[in-house]
Amino acid sequence: MDSLFNILANRNFDEPPEVASIKKFVFDNYQTDVSVAVRDKDISITVPSAALASTLRMRLPEMKRRCQIDKKILLRIG
Repeated sequence: MDSLFNILANRNFDEPPEVASIKKFVFDNYQTDVSVAVRDKDISITVPSAALASTLRMRLPEMKRRCQIDKKILLRIG
């Protein structure tokens, strides 16, 4: 049986490029940190306010184009 150290040593902890590009897009434009979760069919972005969520909703096509994303984007307020 493998030890926990061996299992974690082989794990890649780098965030996917989509996550980094989305976080950079939001921070560059709105100076706000968001959390991003990538799943099989979609990407979930959790934002701190409803105002930011509605503003990002209008800019989703631009964000998809700049960040080169082809998955569906879900915005969550949290």
